[in-house]
Amino acid sequence: MERKDVESLFNMAGNVTVMVVGDLMLDEYLWGKAERISPEAPVQVVEVTREDLRLGGAGNVINNLAALGCRVIACSVIGGDDKGAHLQHAFTGKGIDVSGVFEDPMRSTSIKTRVLAANQQIVRIDRETRDDISAQYEERIIGFVKEQLGNIQVILISDYAKGVLTPKTLAGIIAAARAAGVPVAVDPKGNDYGRYRGATILTPNRKEAEFAAGVAITDDAALLLAAQTILGQVELDALLVTRSEKGMSLFRRGGEALHIPTVAREVYDVTGAGDTVLAVLGLALACGRDFADAARLANIAAGIAVGKVGTSTVSPAEIIAEVSHGHPDCDTKIKNLDVLATILEEEKKKGKRVVFTNGCFDLLHAGHVKYLQKARSFGDILVLGLNNDASVRRLKGEKRPLIGEAERAHILAALDCIDYVVLFAEDTPLRLIETLKPAVLVKGGDYTRDGVVGRDVVESYGGRVELVEFVDGKSTTNIIEKILQTYG
Repeated sequence: MERKDVESLFNMAGNVTVMVVGDLMLDEYLWGKAERISPEAPVQVVEVTREDLRLGGAGNVINNLAALGCRVIACSVIGGDDKGAHLQHAFTGKGIDVSGVFEDPMRSTSIKTRVLAANQQIVRIDRETRDDISAQYEERIIGFVKEQLGNIQVILISDYAKGVLTPKTLAGIIAAARAAGVPVAVDPKGNDYGRYRGATILTPNRKEAEFAAGVAITDDAALLLAAQTILGQVELDALLVTRSEKGMSLFRRGGEALHIPTVAREVYDVTGAGDTVLAVLGLALACGRDFADAARLANIAAGIAVGKVGTSTVSPAEIIAEVSHGHPDCDTKIKNLDVLATILEEEKKKGKRVVFTNGCFDLLHAGHVKYLQKARSFGDILVLGLNNDASVRRLKGEKRPLIGEAERAHILAALDCIDYVVLFAEDTPLRLIETLKPAVLVKGGDYTRDGVVGRDVVESYGGRVELVEFVDGKSTTNIIEKILQTYG
């Protein structure tokens, strides 16, 4: 995925609502030093120096989604205790809708306590209820989900086998979502995946997939067999198997397997990585991305998550930085229109004057560079609207462009005089001009003012048009003709 597309996804996130149904719990961390052995028993003595209480289980999925900028609706059953009250308070403080979180005074809210010394986990203590919720709460959850289906773009099911996701609850949620056309992504538990029949996609790890399929996964062929078994038995659209250091493998009904290598640089803690995968995958699907792009984005996020200690969130900025790791300078300048419009709006508030020009810029030459440098001199920020390949073919003929749109965009973004590059598919840049509202519109000297597309738009709000003469003899056509004469 390109940086500009990931930026657009997160720019869209604020308009997306995701529902998370699952087992809510608290993760308690006790950090300390272990420098001696207890005289009472052959165990380490940990001197606690710091305590940390975090959202765990389905709560970590919700926390990740909130950090990614989307709206979240939580749905679960918790205990009517202090820990449950803490969960509710933590969610409302993050703007999470908790109208679907029901209190059962007969249950206790799950809490996992981890004791760590020198970033190493010494012991984990679990205090929880695992009994299935009652029929009353099954109906309340199913009813709540049905009520919200018109308001959400995806349902994420986070199963930690603590009793909330009973077979009846799962069947009711999945059937209702299917009927409404809302995708359901599941992080499963146990070996009976029939509980999730009809879901859109499952995200087991390798061991979980092996257990559920009854197939020992020793190589890619065995992995494919296990995946096909699960896809057939559970009637899924797709299956995403997380494979630790080997990355992820995506299997789609009727499609080829896609193996995505890991991007983790250093693994500190895998706790909660599956929650991050589910959250990012779900958000991407909610924003209209296909399974492949959603899986690639989830893989990037997982690589960031395992580099942190404990249940942690991953931010859009971290994901965007990782996506653009290969081209850090150029990629920051190439934007989709929606993201660029937001950026320029803020820059205008600071008094910056935006200059816009456009063109094909196939085979960049000195004449182009001088033209762009002159255009930049008319303001503070130069935006270049770049015709995409289809647009160039319509304007220049089927043999053009000689250089593809992605390569042209990166070459142009490397110029100091250009601040942003935005691709467009139309024959003219009118839509870009109407959206970005530049203060100065620049075109070549071969145009007349009356012939400049967007002149009336720019002048309507007090902007102006500038015409810049081209350097004589410098053109892409001349370069092509010289090449043909010399080598043809």
